[in-house]
Parts: sequence; C-alpha cells; structure tokens
Amino acid sequence: MNPLQTRGGTVIAGIVLAVILTLIAPLPEGAARAVNPLEISVWFHAVVGVAWIGLLYYFNAVQVPAVAAATADGNPGPAAINKYVAPRALFWFRWAAVLTWLSGAGALGHMGILKDAFMLANPSVYAIGIGAWLGSIMLFNVWVLIWPNQKKILGIVQASDEEKVKARKIAFLASRTNAMLSIPMLLGMTAHAHGLPF
Repeated sequence: MNPLQTRGGTVIAGIVLAVILTLIAPLPEGAARAVNPLEISVWFHAVVGVAWIGLLYYFNAVQVPAVAAATADGNPGPAAINKYVAPRALFWFRWAAVLTWLSGAGALGHMGILKDAFMLANPSVYAIGIGAWLGSIMLFNVWVLIWPNQKKILGIVQASDEEKVKARKIAFLASRTNAMLSIPMLLGMTAHAHGLPF
C-alpha cells in the first residue's frame, strides 16, 4: 500500500524518512548518536509551527480574497468554502497554534530559559523572548478573537446579520494582526537559533 494515499500514512512516512536521514547523517569524530529531547521538541515545534503559520498565510493570501471574489460573482463559491473548507482549516489552524505554543514553551523549558525568555531578563534570550511573546499574543488572537467570531460567521453559533458583520471585522483584523506579528515572531525565533541578537 502506498503511504501517500492517506494523510496519516504521509505523516508517518515523513517521520520515518526524518529518522532515517538522522541515522545516516555523519557525526563529528568522537560524537555518539543519542536521542535528545530538546532536539525532538524543537523539531516538533517547527513542524506544527509551519502548519499554523502556513494556514494563517493561506487564510490571508488565498481564502479571504477568494471568498470576496466569489461573493462579487454571486456564485455559490463562498457557501462551499464556508461549509466545507473553512471549518476544517480552522480546526487544524487553532490546534496547530496550541501545539506550537506548548512545544515552544517546552523547548524553552528544556533549554532552561523559559523564565528568562518571557521576562526578557537576559540579553542572550531577548530575540527568542520577543518571538515567544508575539507567539503568545497570536495564540490569544486565535482562541479569543478569531475562532469565536468565525463560529458566528460560519453558522456554527447562532448570530444575527449585524453580529456576523461585526464578527467578520474582528476576525479579519485579528487574522491580519497575526499575519503581521508572524514576521517579527519568525525573525526572533530564527535569530536566536542562529545566535544572532535580533
């Protein structure tokens, strides 16, 4: 059976390939191959973070303009997107946000810098601390502003037309805020990983 025929099989195949590549990679002389929980948590953080930010960019660059264009044409496009695509994408979006934040906090904890990062107490962790704070704001926006308002827009929760108009504006602005914050957040994360100040 081809593992690429299912979503689960694809994920498992990707994990197996990552393990194989790790096992065949040459090590520096005298180094031993060992499982490092920090490396696993950082890798997991990167994987779920790519899912979260990828969906964020999808919503802002693809879905919002597509729904607007479909609405202008007067065809059933927005209804199909809102019924079939948006709920599924929002499920993965909000849970990827939680997993990204938790795995990031776990990685900071493994590194012993969780408190310093969030307190911005040490110049050597300033960049990742800023990134962690921006990610925290983004997580808040997902669960407190975007998701509750999307439930009204999609009809998951009953709302009047007036409430839906307000919900669209709040969800849109929160999503655009997250898209904006993702850029310096990613800078903070990559700057720290490469030993740069910010």
